[in-house]
Amino acid sequence: MYKPLYVNSQNRELKGKNLPMISQDIDSIRTYQWEITFYGVPVDGVASLDRPLTLAAKQVSQTGFQLDDIEVHRVNDKVFYPGKGSPDELRVTFDNLLKHKMGYLLYQWIQTIYNPVTGEFTPGRSVGAGNVAGNFKIVADLVQLDNKGQPISYSRFYGLFPKSWRQAEMNYNSNDFHSIEVAFRYDFIVQHGDANT
Repeated sequence: MYKPLYVNSQNRELKGKNLPMISQDIDSIRTYQWEITFYGVPVDGVASLDRPLTLAAKQVSQTGFQLDDIEVHRVNDKVFYPGKGSPDELRVTFDNLLKHKMGYLLYQWIQTIYNPVTGEFTPGRSVGAGNVAGNFKIVADLVQLDNKGQPISYSRFYGLFPKSWRQAEMNYNSNDFHSIEVAFRYDFIVQHGDANT
């Protein structure tokens, strides 16, 4: 027989000096407790670019994947089977920091895929290019933190690369920091239920 948890639970009763279960035992991860780190960003002369990117990211879109449908038609019926997995696009908004010139650094990163100045596409992968930004796909971690700022779980993105680069609008009436939005594509996302070590 089904027993409603929050209606019939003895822990929910407001008696004595004990806290009810609903006030503490079902706490959630908060949307503002996170960090994102990009490993091995292929920008020349910036060996530790992942650290400034970690600190400057101010917003991350929803992440995940979905399974495409395979429709099967049989006479008057239509049924579905799971098909290929399709990862979502990842959008990250960065503060355009003066010290690190975030807008320019992110622009340099997308230049390793398409350079609008020369018209080259993935120039680091051409014959004779050597080791200059040859692998434009990287790994990134989206780390979820607890109330003390300690990692409790993380999502790892494999094969991530920038797809679009956009500056925020310029507006004299605005009272916000200027930002850069970059959309990323990735091949796989893996959710881990432990701290990223």
